[in-house]
Amino acid sequence: MIRTPGADLDRIQTPNVRDGDEQEARLRPQRLDEFVGQEALKSQLELAIRAAQERGDPLDHVLLAGPPGLGKTSLARIIANELGAPIRETAGPTLERKADIASYLTDLEPGSIFFVDEIHRLPRAVEETFYPAMEDGQLPVTLGVGPGAKVVTLDLPKFTLIGATTRAGLLTAPLRDRFGLQHRVDLYDADELAAIVARSAKVLNVPVHKDGAKAIAERSRGTPRVANRLLKRVRDYAQVHGDGSVDAATAYAALDLLGVDHEGLDRLDREILNAICDRFGGGPVGLSTLAVAVHEEPDTIEDVYEPYLLQRGFIQRTPRGRIATAHAFSHLGLEPPSTDRTLF
Repeated sequence: MIRTPGADLDRIQTPNVRDGDEQEARLRPQRLDEFVGQEALKSQLELAIRAAQERGDPLDHVLLAGPPGLGKTSLARIIANELGAPIRETAGPTLERKADIASYLTDLEPGSIFFVDEIHRLPRAVEETFYPAMEDGQLPVTLGVGPGAKVVTLDLPKFTLIGATTRAGLLTAPLRDRFGLQHRVDLYDADELAAIVARSAKVLNVPVHKDGAKAIAERSRGTPRVANRLLKRVRDYAQVHGDGSVDAATAYAALDLLGVDHEGLDRLDREILNAICDRFGGGPVGLSTLAVAVHEEPDTIEDVYEPYLLQRGFIQRTPRGRIATAHAFSHLGLEPPSTDRTLF
């Protein structure tokens, strides 16, 4: 795996960590060879990083897309570690003015990583400030106002922009096209999540049996963040109701108590399915109507809940709205409506 001799890892990895967050930071992998899953993505990143290092060039700009909790922020920090580069982090909603971007870009060290989470939420006028910075390494600055205003172009240090998004479809084409490396981070399978649970358990000093790790993984919605959250709650249950170790029986008992069923669905997942199947006869139902029915924001349903429900075959998206599949009715113990609507 890629290594940069003499890299000061204490300086570049997991920035802005408070003392109370050290354990959380340790749950995050620090190198590509520690990152579980996403094998094709890791291979492509490793190749691009090695090639950039051999040429002495900055890494091309990177776009990471995918549902929340799959490791996009971890990958950005890993890229910085592999390059031995400092990293600055921010989020799209905090960049409200062109001056906000200018203050970040002009303060970067040469070769830095600039990570922008939720980059799809950049205001359009602010987004356009990135275009010359990404393409030409320059930042046009307007001095003064009115007829006497003039534009001064500042040369920026070489840097790599890493953007993360849960809504790739909301990115404008001009911004998206300026990312030379574009990757989608996919949901994880049960074996990958079991390996993540086992690694996290070591960090947390929780004895976890192989079947216990697998039980947690099976109900983790294909998402490492969920797997780590469930591990902590199972740890609590094992500490209070057992000997502190986690086997399959302990994990299942804890997860049942938490309301996480054998398919990994939680209370809101089941409310969404119940709304579609029961209140709306299986659908189709529009996203905004569904959001009102379950008292949740449309963006949360679309970004957090739908990807897993779609992957597991509980719902389908159609031009007219969301519909429930026969699998959803079966999971809820309901009879599918006797209509001509196709459920598969």
